[in-house]
Amino acid sequence: MAAQRTQTLVLIGHGMVGHRLLEALAERGALADPAVPGGPGWQVTVLAEEDVPAYDRVHLSSVFTGTDPNQLGLSTPEFLSGHGIDLRLGDPAEHIDPAARTVTTTSGAVVPYDALVLATGSYPFVPPIPGADAAGCFTYRTLYDVDALTRYAEQAGTGVVIGGGLLGLEAAGALRTLGLTTHVVEFAPRLMPLQVDDGGAAALRATIESMGVAVHTGVGAAEVETDADGKACLLKLSNGERLPADVVVFSAGVRPRDRLAREAGLAVGDRGGVAVDEHCRTTDPYVYAIGECAQTSDGRVYGLVAPGYQMAEAVADQLAGSGATVFTGADTSTKLKLLGADVASFGDPFADGRDGGPRATEIVFSDGREGVYKKLLLGPEGQLLGGILVGDAEAYGSLKPHAGRRLPGPPEAFLLPAGAAGAEPPGADALPDDAVVCSCHNVTKGAVAAAITEHGLTDIGGVKRCTKAGTGCGGCAGTLQAVLDAAGVERSRGLCEHFPELTRPEIYELVRTEHIRSFTELMERYGSGGTGGSADAGAVRGAGTGGNAGAGGNAGAGCVVCKPVVANVLGTLAPELGLRHVLDGEQAALQDSNDLFLANLQKNGTYSVVPRVPGGEITPEQLIALGEVARDHGLYSKITGGQRIDLFGARKEELPAIWRRLIAAGLESGQAYGKSLRTVKSCVGSRFCRFGQGDSVQLAIDLELRYRGLRAPHKIKGGVSGCLRECAEARGKDIGVIATAGGWNLYVCGNGGTRPRHADLLASDLSAAGLFALIDRFLMYYVRTGERLERTSAWLERLGGETDGAGETDGARGLARLREVLIEDSLGICAELEAQMDRHVAAYRDEWQAVLDDPAALARFAPHVAGVEFLEPGRGRAAVLADGTEAALFRNGDGEVYAVGNRDPFSGADVIADGIMGSRDGVPVVASPLHKQEFDLSTGACLDDPSVALPVLPVPTARP
Repeated sequence: MAAQRTQTLVLIGHGMVGHRLLEALAERGALADPAVPGGPGWQVTVLAEEDVPAYDRVHLSSVFTGTDPNQLGLSTPEFLSGHGIDLRLGDPAEHIDPAARTVTTTSGAVVPYDALVLATGSYPFVPPIPGADAAGCFTYRTLYDVDALTRYAEQAGTGVVIGGGLLGLEAAGALRTLGLTTHVVEFAPRLMPLQVDDGGAAALRATIESMGVAVHTGVGAAEVETDADGKACLLKLSNGERLPADVVVFSAGVRPRDRLAREAGLAVGDRGGVAVDEHCRTTDPYVYAIGECAQTSDGRVYGLVAPGYQMAEAVADQLAGSGATVFTGADTSTKLKLLGADVASFGDPFADGRDGGPRATEIVFSDGREGVYKKLLLGPEGQLLGGILVGDAEAYGSLKPHAGRRLPGPPEAFLLPAGAAGAEPPGADALPDDAVVCSCHNVTKGAVAAAITEHGLTDIGGVKRCTKAGTGCGGCAGTLQAVLDAAGVERSRGLCEHFPELTRPEIYELVRTEHIRSFTELMERYGSGGTGGSADAGAVRGAGTGGNAGAGGNAGAGCVVCKPVVANVLGTLAPELGLRHVLDGEQAALQDSNDLFLANLQKNGTYSVVPRVPGGEITPEQLIALGEVARDHGLYSKITGGQRIDLFGARKEELPAIWRRLIAAGLESGQAYGKSLRTVKSCVGSRFCRFGQGDSVQLAIDLELRYRGLRAPHKIKGGVSGCLRECAEARGKDIGVIATAGGWNLYVCGNGGTRPRHADLLASDLSAAGLFALIDRFLMYYVRTGERLERTSAWLERLGGETDGAGETDGARGLARLREVLIEDSLGICAELEAQMDRHVAAYRDEWQAVLDDPAALARFAPHVAGVEFLEPGRGRAAVLADGTEAALFRNGDGEVYAVGNRDPFSGADVIADGIMGSRDGVPVVASPLHKQEFDLSTGACLDDPSVALPVLPVPTARP
């Protein structure tokens, strides 16, 4: 149906799928040139119900966390005018006359067409229960819905979402972000019944409930009860239970919007949806239907954006003349994060032989402690039929392209936790070229590989620009990186763009041997564009309008990677360099939020307080002091697995007062906030246990007091058991000590977490003095040679290099290397390592006591800064603007000030001012202290998620 002359195309609906059709036509050159009247091509008129152009509904929930709705826009005035597209907002179609080929709008306009495309989408289903139309009841599909719900929620306390599917859980996340106590009601016996099975739903439910969201399954909504003003106040369930409900959000599914087609006499499916063939053509050859309003030739209505995009491609091919693309069905694989939980399904996740299909063999991995559930379904010939991943969807990108094919390796390799035996899935080179790696845009591995070669691409951003892969849901990012790796694209060995040639151990050695005392000095001498060190040295890079480099001492230069690393190195080497405190002067601008406020940042922007309890030994007076502080400040108290007591929920301005009281009771900082020694756990040992062979409590106390305050590449944990019964779980620690009849056995490089590893025996039957000397050497060698955020377990394996041909593990080879260096003194550094540890011990001072003694450090704990004149270069502070808006203010080294919203769009916590200021590709940025997404300080745009942004605010003037 290619237009040889100007013909009229009417598009009803301007959502994501409708706009994709316009883009596909433009890409094919099928739109009429507005500068050539009467020329070939389609003249398009778009009839839109909403009063805003197409926007990204997939990321609609980001508006709840501060994203400007304009940032979700998919269309631009330039695109519309450049292709002569007549977009009529707020004037939807009311009637179609197929015989006359006209569409009448609600305003009465009559628009003729040569071809018509229905992209009317769907509408939310609201169950017919009493009170469903009361004030406080909402659906969740449009920007208008988000705005109305946000405004109403300001006066609400509790919200209930009816529906526990994809949209329902997204809505629950929105209510939680708005500060409401949240419930989810799902009629099916499990959450997400269309995507996950019972095991996956159980893991998902546990994760969601751990976040404070109440889940009710196997029950329906019976009635919305209202108060005297007609507002929702309670939701009655089908089992008779009543839930407080100031807000009710209906998210119980959608229905195709097919009214126009029905009234025009077009065929529709038995359960709704405009019936179309493989070209998405209806029973009228001049009318097409795409997206959620269409029932496709396989008899299904697809509610995901990726199938809608594929339908748009098929119609664009028809209208452009080739008609080569057809739509006969779609991959409904999906990967998303719901309320913080990774959830993915692909292929047929419920393959059970129904409808004559193959019956599957199930392979399941489940870890209830971590909320992880993974299941693969294999057919009779070993082909991958489908799968479900909950809690850990890292393998999604590797598995999805293999759906319908035999896996290139054992299925366990895709399911077991990283680091477990057999958990080495094949790389991207095992994927055939025709494997689809991006379902949203139907991009194959071969297309990505060709683009890498043709355009010399070196990163995922380049792949996105050239192929569109990764620009939809984003679930294929890991696979795209794997294809880059398989193509031989080398990743930078350096720490970051500011130190592209230096690793953390190399930075440590430069600072130690050249006595470098500041980040500024390091940047000037060895940073990207510095005046020394690297062969391609030049001047330190600026940051465009941000002016991040130069005379301001490099305040604002660096990034969320290198600043904390250098801060950590300076903290470790403070006794050697004559530095005093991690918050002195420029060092404060380097610290991540935990170290900046000497407390652990929690998801809601509050902090936890964790005093040191060496060996788990605590006095009654100290317990009373902890209880009184928790009571007086309203803190949640919890005993940890490390034999300490955590107090949660403190605001940063409360921290100094809390610590004054704790220090007065004889407690000190537990440094749970730092990459440093956390705890040394112990059993009661020979003091009380009838099996004890050594005083494990005293040894644990001595170890913890000796190594407290030592900053390292990652956190360090220790354990001491009084006998081989191992009640302190010492072999799960970085440093594990077990008493024997002949002394103490030292185990090293163990850890729990996502990659658990038992510690290895380094030496046996040591005396106490010999034990401490060997641990001194071990820790200082790790501090010198560990990479950024490298646990001792990974460090040990790296020291061992590759597995050898005889099958010896890299861990065994690494242990042999440690014995050479630390026991045999093969490098001649053992005495030096011990002396360095002695200097650390002698220089130790409780960091919180030092803050309380320093008025300048205390000033940083004030909730707001009085004005821009009080800003420190390179460090943010929160401020309240004249209109009451809370802003995050940042000053760079040249004195330029930026102001953006202080609310983190991803968590809803007011914490942006506490993030690290730096630069990325020459752009001034701040990294959220919660999950490290970076935002352009000039525009507010999130550089890691284009659909999210911070509001840019006016910079307050300095007070005279």
